[in-house]
Amino acid sequence: MLGLAALVLTLAGTLLAPDLAATPWAILALAAAGDAVLSARRGLRVEATAPDEIFVGETADLRLSPSAAVAGLTGAVEWPAGLSGPAAFAFGTAAGRLCATAPMRAARRGEWTLERLWLTWPSRLGLFEVVARRRLGARIAVVPNIRPVQSGAIATTVLSTLHGIKENRAVGEGSEFHQLREFAPGMDVKAIDWKRSARRRTLLSKELRAERNHHVILALDTGHLMREEVAGLPKIDHAINAALATAWAAAVGGGLVGFFAYEARPTSFVAPAPGRLAFARMRRWAAGLAYAPRATNHVLGLGTLKARTPKRSLVVVFADFVDAASAELVVEAAALISKTHLVIFVAIRDPELERIAETPPASLDGAVELIAAGQLLQDRRIVFERLARLGVSVLDVRPGETTGRLVAAYLEIKARKML
Repeated sequence: MLGLAALVLTLAGTLLAPDLAATPWAILALAAAGDAVLSARRGLRVEATAPDEIFVGETADLRLSPSAAVAGLTGAVEWPAGLSGPAAFAFGTAAGRLCATAPMRAARRGEWTLERLWLTWPSRLGLFEVVARRRLGARIAVVPNIRPVQSGAIATTVLSTLHGIKENRAVGEGSEFHQLREFAPGMDVKAIDWKRSARRRTLLSKELRAERNHHVILALDTGHLMREEVAGLPKIDHAINAALATAWAAAVGGGLVGFFAYEARPTSFVAPAPGRLAFARMRRWAAGLAYAPRATNHVLGLGTLKARTPKRSLVVVFADFVDAASAELVVEAAALISKTHLVIFVAIRDPELERIAETPPASLDGAVELIAAGQLLQDRRIVFERLARLGVSVLDVRPGETTGRLVAAYLEIKARKML
């Protein structure tokens, strides 16, 4: 508005008084300079309040509080790769103070820093818009989601399943000695302890029960295929969340839990450890797993795991494949490790691929996509059938069902005394 007035005055002055033609521009320059001085907020600070830790896949609030009230203030955060939020947001008054709340979603594990905040507000006279940069420096850790563990749901399920009924005792692979009792008609003659019976001069039978401190190894493929995002998270994060929930279930059930990670080569191994205190160490280990850009060598990885774990264990493998070559390596590796261990293979479905395969095509391109998606799903079913023939238990699960299905499979194995 001032610029238009200055232009009108300049034209009028040029016609009536040529010597005064520059005066409106001088006035405008003085007004702009004064507006800039009055609108500057060099001492404006912004306090950021955010949680120190967010579970991957969940959303938390970032609260921003400026040190002074500024009319028309808006902000924009430079979000790091592991966090996402609104492109811009406005500040408003709450409880008598100017503040803004920006929801931020944890998309990738890791330590992330909110470095810069860009602030924008109109000048006092409305001649221009002020843009200022402020450093936030808020550090946020995005960690695996252990919400099912914290809620107590897993512990309740495990304890009610394993100890809520009369304790079962059975003879079989992996069973351990429980006590001696007098032999009675109908008992298995093979259970008689002849040496102790001779000492006591009465027939004594050994009573056995299923071994409790069995080993559970959670093996995670961290290669590039597991970086694929499904249901808002990379597959590897769905796998880690389910692995930690299963680790807690095994710890509550008295098992020893270990972790193993591999991609082009084995990257880390945490030996099986007892007790719930080991869970914190496993959680830190899982939080530090990298999103590897390389293809996975399943034969080398699982072959190394077999060599490092001679004791028969339950091995839960989280992996993926997309073509015949990678599928063949998965089958070969599973055949190798299943000779010694009881194996569960967990594959996470792609809901988008299933949607394409189930949607009637509306065009020629849609028909091509439908055929390709159907072929990929058929190839996966063939691989799962081959794994099942090797004695491998296969869990082909949707992203949101991974934890529940895996914990249920573990409890079934415990109940059937398969270890």
